[in-house]
Amino acid sequence: MKLTKTLFLGSAAGLMAASGAFAADLPVKAKAVEYVKICSLYGAGFYYIPGTDTCIKLGGYLRADANLNTNSDFNPNQSGVAGARNRLMNYYTFRAREDLNIDTRTATEYGVVRTFFDGVFTWTTGNYSGTGSATGGTQYSGTLGLNAAGTGLVGSGSGNVNGTDGNTSAGALGVYYAFIQFAGFTMGKAVSQFDAPWTNYPGNITDNLVGGSGTVTGVTQFTYTADFGQGVTASFSAEDATAYYQAGNLNMTGATAGGIIGGSYGTNALGGSRSPNLVGQLRVDQAWGLFQASVAAHDNHVAYYGATEATGHPDDKWGWAVQLALSIKNIPTGAGDTINIQGVYTDGATRYNFQNLSGSSYSLFGSSGVAYQSVGFANAPDTVYVTGSSQETVKTWGFRGAYTHNWDPNWNSSLYGAYAQAQFGTLAKTTICGAGGGAGVFGALAGVTGCNPDFAIGQLGVVTRWTPVKNLTFSADVSWTHLDQKYSGTVGASPSVVTAKPTAAYELKDQDSVAMILRAQRNW
Repeated sequence: MKLTKTLFLGSAAGLMAASGAFAADLPVKAKAVEYVKICSLYGAGFYYIPGTDTCIKLGGYLRADANLNTNSDFNPNQSGVAGARNRLMNYYTFRAREDLNIDTRTATEYGVVRTFFDGVFTWTTGNYSGTGSATGGTQYSGTLGLNAAGTGLVGSGSGNVNGTDGNTSAGALGVYYAFIQFAGFTMGKAVSQFDAPWTNYPGNITDNLVGGSGTVTGVTQFTYTADFGQGVTASFSAEDATAYYQAGNLNMTGATAGGIIGGSYGTNALGGSRSPNLVGQLRVDQAWGLFQASVAAHDNHVAYYGATEATGHPDDKWGWAVQLALSIKNIPTGAGDTINIQGVYTDGATRYNFQNLSGSSYSLFGSSGVAYQSVGFANAPDTVYVTGSSQETVKTWGFRGAYTHNWDPNWNSSLYGAYAQAQFGTLAKTTICGAGGGAGVFGALAGVTGCNPDFAIGQLGVVTRWTPVKNLTFSADVSWTHLDQKYSGTVGASPSVVTAKPTAAYELKDQDSVAMILRAQRNW
């Protein structure tokens, strides 16, 4: 019995030791999984980045556009092969685009630190232009290259010196916004402080309205905004002029009759960047609507009169612009109905009126009963000069606006319009048209009975939107653009080979263009 008891106790002790060894080998209890938590500080859609006190929100849209009677997603038939309106122009242009934006915010003792990024991936139909070949050769705009604004890869030849984002004829990546906000400062690529909150869209979906500034793809800036409470804010900003605010400084000594018909009034001779645009803004944003006053100063800095620095140069010439904007919300015609309107005046700062997606160079062909065809052309740079002279500014004024009515929760329509006028000074009119019996580059041509480079652009349109389910909208936007130019008579001309227009007699007269956008867009 004693031996049995001894064996039992020994076995129990061994089992206890073994169980202790096994227990020592068991893994330590895992920490609880840290699930993503909702961040309610900054509105719907924000989440905490795990392990941090930073909130993040992802958003964007996918858009499909069918654009009728235009070679571009944002312009009517305005110039080049689109303005030629012959077998080279597109009857339609398709575009597919995915937008991605990332918004992060962190609360600090200095206030909220915010970063915002918005980029787009785009595919757009290209177009063909003539080569001047005797066998009728053409070339496609689909070769990839960096666009003039540096915002992405676009079809070669599709951007221009004025910084439009071009007619993207292949897959493209674009950066719209990339900025930091901290303690009242905005640093990076954001909408200009000069712009009205609706930028190019008082009620439309077309991008090309004249009558105001519109940096819908952002402009690099350093801005301070003071918030006085009750919806009253004031901003002062230094903004990059290079990509979006250069309408041109033209040496008219190089102007030719053929170039003028193509909408080119001389040799563009922009110099290097010397000063950013200086912008001030005062805004009142309250329940009844919004009022904003904006001012801007723009430095026109030219390179040289000729090919080398020994040829000399004109002194810098500062231009300026002023804009007023008004929005009235919830007007008596219906819940959510709005009226947005703005007016602008510029002197040597044309892009604040003929904004970069509109452009300010026109050359459109049409029918004629007295000549081979008709043509209307115009150009509005910032300044003009001739070799040995000072710069002369171009003055412009304009307005745009829209009325939006909600028929019901799923349908709304907007009626919109815009107008802009450009006025040249004595130097420009003398060089182009002549004065005091002298011969101008264009006015002296046989058949020209009226010569004046001043012009106006008028635009009207209507858009209707249907939202059958939340965040899915189908739109149809029809717009009409009228070029009111001041030339008259007929002229023998040799247009650019890219348009495939022959050397012939052309009647000088106003031109019209109609375009339509059909759009499906899913926001997320």
